Parts: sequence; C-alpha cells; structure tokens
Amino acid sequence: MAIEIRKTVLTIEDIYHDGGPPAQEPLKCAVAFAIVKNPFAGRYEENLIDFMKALRDVGFDLATRLVNTLGKDKVESYGKAAIVGLNGEAEHGAVWHEAGGWAMREVLGNPKAMVPASQVTASAGFRLIMPLHYIHASYVRSHFNSIEVGAVDSPKPDELLFALGMATGPRLHSRLGGLLIENVIGEDGQR
Repeated sequence: MAIEIRKTVLTIEDIYHDGGPPAQEPLKCAVAFAIVKNPFAGRYEENLIDFMKALRDVGFDLATRLVNTLGKDKVESYGKAAIVGLNGEAEHGAVWHEAGGWAMREVLGNPKAMVPASQVTASAGFRLIMPLHYIHASYVRSHFNSIEVGAVDSPKPDELLFALGMATGPRLHSRLGGLLIENVIGEDGQR
C-alpha cells in the first residue's frame, strides 16, 4: 500500500530554564510529524493491517530525523501522537501505535519502555499534547513530560497527522523523587 505524504515537519525546542536556575546544558525536545492522506476517510474498512505495516516506513523516517537532530546517544525520552481528520475514525490513528512505536524502538536500539501516546479526532489547527517518558523504564518520574504537536493547516478532513517526539533528558529542575535513572534495572520496561 502506497502512503501519500503531503508534508513533513520537524520542530526543536531548546529549554534553558523553567523558572529556576539556568541549566548547564539546555533540554532539547523535538517533534517530527507527517501529514498523510487517509485512504479510509469517510468509509469503514475492515482490514487496517496493511496500512499499519506501510506506515512503518513513515515512522522510521521520522524517528531517524529525530535521532539525527538530537543524537542517538542523547535521547532519553520519547512519545507518539496522532491527530485524525474529521472524516476519519479513531482506529485510523491507532495504526500509529505499532508503526510509530516500532520505528522509534528500531532506531534507538530497542529500548524496553512502552512508548506513551495521545490521539484525537479534530479539525486542522488542533494542538495535541504528546506525553514523553524515559525510554528504558516507564516509571522514571523525572522524565514524565510533554510536547505540543500540531499545524495550522493540518490535518484536513481526509488526512492524518502522525507524530513522534524525543527529548534529551528529564524536565528541567526535576525534584520530585521516585525512580531515578541510576536505579533503573531495565529488564521489563517499567523499572
């Protein structure tokens, strides 16, 4: 199945402080997304598996762009998101769970933590908050973070916006305890 991409976007944030002392090195957060034609807009399709598999290439491209931007060895957190245009259904965005999650794991060397996600059906211009967390253990509280995803012209009613996000560290000034990176066992993706 051919995937029709109208455009891709890469955004980068450098966060120097969040009201506290300036960081020695800014936190870098980046989002890459693709605006894709929804081949099932306005109709019910029983089998979405081929579409999901074809989207792996899109995911791999977006994940590679993020890693090339941030540096593979510097990525500490990740997330994924989808915005479904109004003529689509939630399941059209849900195909991204496997395609986007697989791609990030592949590019990052198969970290074990689940990839957190957010999804919505909405009009062009909607801003979605993508959750981020630590790539090796889901319970590392310092890395519970988020980043905004969206575009003024996207998605159109017959389109989908598929996004991946990564960051180079924890929230700036994280000081709420919980599981620390140095205590991660890394066997099950949770602790």
